[in-house]
Amino acid sequence: MKRLAITILVLAALTMLFTGCSKSGEKENTSGSKSEEIEKKDTLVIGVDDKFAPMGFRDENNELVGFDIEYAKAAVEKMGKTAKFQPIDWKTKETELKSGRIDLIWNGYTITDKRKEMVLFTKPYLKNAQVIATLAKSDISKLDDLEGKVVGLQSLSSAADALNENPVNSKIKSVTEFADNVLALTDLKTGRLDAVVIDEVVINYYMSKEKGVFKVLDESLEPEEYGVGVKKGNEKLLEQLQKALDEINEDGTAAKISQKWFGEDKVLK
Repeated sequence: MKRLAITILVLAALTMLFTGCSKSGEKENTSGSKSEEIEKKDTLVIGVDDKFAPMGFRDENNELVGFDIEYAKAAVEKMGKTAKFQPIDWKTKETELKSGRIDLIWNGYTITDKRKEMVLFTKPYLKNAQVIATLAKSDISKLDDLEGKVVGLQSLSSAADALNENPVNSKIKSVTEFADNVLALTDLKTGRLDAVVIDEVVINYYMSKEKGVFKVLDESLEPEEYGVGVKKGNEKLLEQLQKALDEINEDGTAAKISQKWFGEDKVLK
């Protein structure tokens, strides 16, 4: 009886071991199949902040336009696919990507070491910087003038990271976070804020549209570069996308789009 009990225990342990291995294998196969499914998809869902001019925003007809919108369409078309743009809460962009609700994050998405831990990135395609915008009539002219001031920025953006890493952050009276840059600039114009930390490409666009309203300090907080975010595990999709980007960068397509939105070719080759 003792030997029989030992035999039963050994068989039970082996059954659990093989069952565990089988489940592990199933998980790996499932992951692999999901990756293959995304590669074969005819439509790629791209997560965007639709209030991030001039990269991606709504025009007077409520149509989604901007540099990143046209750049993405051109690249995805080169891949033989169709781009579908999905406006998202920018605070949850990595969660949206990880869950599979979107396939790409593509809308002035800054490459950082922290984000590299969560997503795969294409090569940088555009340079940018985090700058301080104030009203043109403001007496703020340098970073140290932010002491005791109220500053606004987009929540969970690279603007927040840049400000947190700068010594001037300890001198600021308070920081107000907003869902998007449009809301932050609105509060700046109404006097509820003294300054806004914002992407250089964004404030340059608004300064061209509302002349004499804003100014930007000469001192920037942090230089940065934009890239496209791909879910970890989707290396094949990243490879296909990068190949398409390289092709439209080389054949002049990207340069034409850049000229339209920036007045010059700013795309990194």
